[in-house]
Amino acid sequence: MTDDRSPDLTDTGDRPSSESPSESLSGPSSPPPEPPEPADTPGTPTPQLPPSGMFASLRNANYRLYFGGQALSLIGTWMQGTAQAWLVLTLSDSASMLGVIVALQALPVLLLGPYAGVVADRVDRRRLMIMLQSVMGLLAAVLAVLTLGGWVQVWHVGVLALLLGLNNAFENPARQAFIHQIVGVSLIRNAVTLNSVMVNAARAIGPGVAGLILAAVGAGWCFAINAASFVAVVVSLIAMNTATIVYEKPVARAKGQLREGLRYVAGIPTLWITLAMMALVGTLAYEFQVSLASAAKDTFSGGPQALGFMTSSMGVGAVVGGLLVAARGTTGLRPLTIAAAGFGVTIAITAVAPNLTVAIIALFFVGWLSVSFMSTGNATLQLNSDPQMRGRVMALWSVAFMGSTPIGGPIIGAICEAAGARVGLAVGAVACFVAAGLSVVAWRRRTNRHTTQHV
Repeated sequence: MTDDRSPDLTDTGDRPSSESPSESLSGPSSPPPEPPEPADTPGTPTPQLPPSGMFASLRNANYRLYFGGQALSLIGTWMQGTAQAWLVLTLSDSASMLGVIVALQALPVLLLGPYAGVVADRVDRRRLMIMLQSVMGLLAAVLAVLTLGGWVQVWHVGVLALLLGLNNAFENPARQAFIHQIVGVSLIRNAVTLNSVMVNAARAIGPGVAGLILAAVGAGWCFAINAASFVAVVVSLIAMNTATIVYEKPVARAKGQLREGLRYVAGIPTLWITLAMMALVGTLAYEFQVSLASAAKDTFSGGPQALGFMTSSMGVGAVVGGLLVAARGTTGLRPLTIAAAGFGVTIAITAVAPNLTVAIIALFFVGWLSVSFMSTGNATLQLNSDPQMRGRVMALWSVAFMGSTPIGGPIIGAICEAAGARVGLAVGAVACFVAAGLSVVAWRRRTNRHTTQHV
């Protein structure tokens, strides 16, 4: 039930439909026209996907290949993330240093993300992904050799994290936009959510396995397994039937394409509000690599197994929540705002958990609301973006989510070191509440402005 006095946040109809792709590719363009008024009328329903089942996207052969390859690779990625965090804490004994390493990995996304979106719109995304995923495997192999050989130092981890971040800056927008080419518009919501489920299933498995391997043989083997896992995703991309991939004509190189993308987003409230929410939440709430590692080691006096269980619990919750979202989820600002508020509540409960057991239980629900917020925001952007702007829009999503870490990682790391992990988590919860409130305020002002213009 909704209160008639509350602003309508279900809008998904802000995307201008009058501009043709050819008009948007002719170089620097004027800001997109103001969206037609009827689409913003309170009560406009959120477009729903056809009822086609929880796993509808997996009926697509190419998406099955993509899903399987990514699933194996992501387990290795989560193993490396957990092992890397523990390795840095072991080498430096500093949560702040861990925050710096996490920030280095995300810095290229912040600095180069918008331009990487332009590149993703210009090139064959599948070929770009094959090249970049291969490089990611090579970087993991180098870290494995350094660690297994006993030569690894914190600065080695920092350099490799920076190089991995450079790779991620270009790979993320290409991958996000490529999903749309595989499944098409009718299944994008389902595919994006199943992708989030896959990521978090890997989170449920990878850190737990990493904790066992860390305790048994050390971090080096976690890095080696991750390096090998990239073979799966590269093979899956090569094996795809390119004839069934939706063709999207690459954008011709022209001046002003980055500015054009920024103006495009600024002209569509659904896009910029969604991105602003993720920027705030991504900066302060999604720094779990820092806050959970600190909580496991210092707050709950646990070892790598405790960190593995905490991260895995969050992953299991995300899988359960993601499957429900895949079956019944909607897009738009109303469900995104609700998810942000719920995400904040669950993080706050984790922050005050009296012991490790309660924290692990609470993290199950953190994962649930986390995937709901991410997948709703991602699909809202994809469904409201023109095809030849999608790479640039999704690059800004990557900047908001991952690129905010160079700011948030050191902040949360310093807070955890000075005041404890509980305070670091609480700051993230507050960020979620503020993001939800800003969404309501922004939409209410826009609604009031339109009402005044028609009086």
